[in-house]
Amino acid sequence: MHSPDPFLTRWLRRASPAAFAAYCIAAAFGAYFCMYAFRKPWSAATFEGQQLLGLGLKEILVASQLVGYTASKFIGLRFVSALDPARRARVLLALIAAAELALLGFALAPVPLAPLFLVLNGLPLGMVFGLVLGFLEGRRMTEALTAGLCASFIFAGGAVKSVGRGLIVEHGVGERWMPFATGALFAPLLLLCVWMLTRIPPPTEEDERDRHERVPMDAAARRRVFRTHRVVLLSLCVVYALITIVRTIRDDFAVELWAELGVSDRPSIFARSELAVMVLVTLLNGAAFLIRDHGRAFRIAVLTVPAGFALVIGSVLAQRAGSFGAFPFMVAVGFGMYVPYVAFHTTVFERFLASVRERGNLSYPLYLADSAGYLAALLLLFGRGGIEPVAERARYLPLFTNLCVLTGVAASLLAIAVLIARRRATASP
Repeated sequence: MHSPDPFLTRWLRRASPAAFAAYCIAAAFGAYFCMYAFRKPWSAATFEGQQLLGLGLKEILVASQLVGYTASKFIGLRFVSALDPARRARVLLALIAAAELALLGFALAPVPLAPLFLVLNGLPLGMVFGLVLGFLEGRRMTEALTAGLCASFIFAGGAVKSVGRGLIVEHGVGERWMPFATGALFAPLLLLCVWMLTRIPPPTEEDERDRHERVPMDAAARRRVFRTHRVVLLSLCVVYALITIVRTIRDDFAVELWAELGVSDRPSIFARSELAVMVLVTLLNGAAFLIRDHGRAFRIAVLTVPAGFALVIGSVLAQRAGSFGAFPFMVAVGFGMYVPYVAFHTTVFERFLASVRERGNLSYPLYLADSAGYLAALLLLFGRGGIEPVAERARYLPLFTNLCVLTGVAASLLAIAVLIARRRATASP
């Protein structure tokens, strides 16, 4: 016998669109925001002067977690896209619990073993986004809901760095214990937000008519979608990978970038800069649900790549000319790269699936792109002539700004090529 819906679920079915959206965004934003407290706080530490095998410990730790996180994306490509929706919440909590245990190991282990525990920390966390996204996709207002979810990873990266840096600077927590302590602080809020997610009702029949039914994808379904749309999917994955490279450098080495720009030991700077970026990016991408035509929404979303990187490259040139201070530079660059990055999560793949009427889910193309993006970032980290010795300073800002220009030009040209190819394909008889 089918059990009756909980009271909150029944209320959400009858709620106004604004109330429904506000609830979903609050639950999804909170859940993914809390995940960042288990993933990113350690990057607020500098591990100044610490080395391992003659290399900078911070750089080794960045690479180590990225190894685990990248592997998680490849696992998620199969696991998350095929998961039964009824198991999402339990799996989500189990993954984050495993990540917190890894942070405890990071705090207790001797320095030579610390990178291993960050690999283990990243390994479960790469699957969390797809699990949260599954509660929101396939609805007429999915872009607005997913923009709220994406606001969490824009703001959370800076916010948890501020919390982590505050624990070190203001409360004397050791750099190795700070990540575990930060995660523990956010655990109660995480439990509440995941419970809220479980009360969101599935898409309505009207949602399914507009966006097509979203279902788990087995291996045969994934192969069918890839074979049918491989040119567009692979091209979009390359564009996304290029954006991910600069986004990863800006996020993981934020402390070093701010220091080279002349700002240090001001914990609130991370949250303040990302709050400004979050508000602008969320409003812009969330408005895409107002565009009813799927093809038009897809084209506009892809065009955010050249538009966003035009701002990024202009900001780099202004900063090099001395016309931009540290705060406006980091905000402008963050806005320019996050607009297309978030558009891939909210609109590009969502409207692509809706326009081709494929039975599947958003996790599959997103994890295909994420796998490519984090693998590219990992290869860059290991392939830039090796991780530089800790004694060499002031190297992140030139690397970051050069990458902004190079990846911006390449991603913009490829995005335009995708739109031209897609237009010709749809125009063919």
